[in-house]
Amino acid sequence: MKNHKAVSNKLILKLGFTFLTLIFIVGIVYISLTFFSVKKFYSETTQRLNANIANHLIEEKFKKNSPFLDDGSVNKSLFGDIMHDMMAVNRAIEVYLLNESGEILYSVVLDHTNPNKPLKKISLLPVKKFIQNKEQYILGDDPREAGKQKIFSAAHFVKNNKEGYIYIILASQKFQQICDSLFTDYFFKLCTRTTLLTMIFAVFIGWLSIWFLTKSLRTIIHHVNKFKEGDLCSRIPNPYNSDLSVLAVTYNNMAQTISHNIKEKESINSFRKELIANVSHDLRTPLTAIRGYIETLKIKEGSIAINDRKEFMDIIEKSACYLSNLVNQLFEYSKLEIKQIEINLEPFYLTNLMLDIKQRYEILAKNKNIKISMIVKTSLPPVMADVKLIERAIQNILDNAIKFTPINGKITIYLSNKQGYVSVKIKDNGPGIYEHDQELIFDRHMKATLTNKEQGIGLGLAIVKKIMELHKTEITVNSYVNKGSVFEFNLPSYNINN
Repeated sequence: MKNHKAVSNKLILKLGFTFLTLIFIVGIVYISLTFFSVKKFYSETTQRLNANIANHLIEEKFKKNSPFLDDGSVNKSLFGDIMHDMMAVNRAIEVYLLNESGEILYSVVLDHTNPNKPLKKISLLPVKKFIQNKEQYILGDDPREAGKQKIFSAAHFVKNNKEGYIYIILASQKFQQICDSLFTDYFFKLCTRTTLLTMIFAVFIGWLSIWFLTKSLRTIIHHVNKFKEGDLCSRIPNPYNSDLSVLAVTYNNMAQTISHNIKEKESINSFRKELIANVSHDLRTPLTAIRGYIETLKIKEGSIAINDRKEFMDIIEKSACYLSNLVNQLFEYSKLEIKQIEINLEPFYLTNLMLDIKQRYEILAKNKNIKISMIVKTSLPPVMADVKLIERAIQNILDNAIKFTPINGKITIYLSNKQGYVSVKIKDNGPGIYEHDQELIFDRHMKATLTNKEQGIGLGLAIVKKIMELHKTEITVNSYVNKGSVFEFNLPSYNINN
């Protein structure tokens, strides 16, 4: 039991660990995506707010002064004023003067410390794209670090027959380092707090969810353990409503099959024990008689009269026949009991079978001057049954009827048509059976006491009962003392038109 609990707890721990891991991963991914979205939102907002800063610079600074001197060199004093204004207004920007091909002619940068090799030329494709549509979020080359891109503002100018571009990086390298540092610190704090709170919350919700989700699994484990401990009736209630309905239904079907097989095995073992006991008891009487008379014949071989010798031989023969019949019945009944006989259903006319059996038994009935008659009411349809097994059942009934019907007695066979069935009744005018014994005559090892004190072998009618069970019908008896007995059974009729 402890092992099963350990297995169950191990599964729950695995589910819990998996659940928490997924929550943690989802949390990290969510936070990362959030920061990426926030940074992008900040960058896009900054770019849109400062989209016209390059135009404003050209309008204010280049309206009276040219960015180039008469000799074609860069007007550094003008860009010195620009640097002074940057320090007063916005220290996060970097201003670059580009020629018409994108080469950097001059730059205004407050932070000159740069470990990376600066670019001499940038791509003008995003610059032209930005000038055409300033509402679009566009990243341009970072002149101070190859391979990196940043938000910018740009404008085209033509002055003194020279043209070029003002290219302004809106987030300088220093500004970017400060932002990254702040973002990293904030991210770490938020991640730590969020992860801690998420894990605490996830532990509570996770275990609650796992407990709820594994409720059906725990129920199945509980009933499986009960079944293992010997409770063969342990079944999962409402298996089709279970969360694991396929497993629950499969277990119930499997348990039902195992229980049935165990009970069937126990029944067969019990039958074998009873059969051995019954065989030992039933064989003892004829064997004792045979052995006794043979010993008498051997001891008194010369002094036994011819008539006595003939009588002894008749008794030995009768006992041997009785013994042979008993062994055959025991063998036949054992095959029926352990279901080794397969039923072969086929349509046949019961009237024809009964006439054939009647003709054969009339020869046996002559020894006691018993009259066998048959009454058939109306035309009977064929029946659907195993003709050999039904023939055997009728023979057993007639064997008992002839055995217990007195000399000059009468046996009557009735065949009639019922709704969907053909009824068979075999009536005799024998001594009858006591009412309290009528239920015992079909038992495989009970011998009902007859009114004339004669004993039956107890297997002929038990075989009849098994044959009827194979046909999903039953054999009944109505008997009255000194008036005889009536045995009756029904067989399903067969529709020829089908």
